[in-house]
Amino acid sequence: MKYDYNALMKEIYEEVRALGIPVSGNIEPEVQINTRAKKRYGRCMRLHGEKYEYRIEVSAYLEDKDENCVRSVLAHELLHTCPCCMNHKLLWKTYAGKMNNAYSYCITATTKEALVEYEEKPVKYMLQCTKCKRQFPRMKLTAVVQHPERYHCGCGGKIIRLF
Repeated sequence: MKYDYNALMKEIYEEVRALGIPVSGNIEPEVQINTRAKKRYGRCMRLHGEKYEYRIEVSAYLEDKDENCVRSVLAHELLHTCPCCMNHKLLWKTYAGKMNNAYSYCITATTKEALVEYEEKPVKYMLQCTKCKRQFPRMKLTAVVQHPERYHCGCGGKIIRLF
């Protein structure tokens, strides 16, 4: 393993606390490695009925990234443990901005960069709004694919199945 995620997490935790950001003290000490995650760098999960309140995991593909990227991902996930920050709304963004300014991190709400190259699967079904013409690709034969007449687009238009 290229990075000691647990040691990095402890360092970043102290950085967050030094800025007065109210990060939770009830986080599982072991950072979990997810070998299946290909579209996200990390995840913060709220645990229910467990010893710890939060668990943080990172993608195994993060090993290929530089240390500042890894630290930014861990800081991003740590900020989700702050009260009212399980989303990317204003409070979370405020804390992320403080971390970015103080430690030159690059914490963002989302990333456009893919972790690994993967093939796009062919679309099996295509739905379309009759009003705004927005298309909705679908892979599974779900209720909306079977009965598009029961659904509406966000613009208010009706949904039809193209194929």
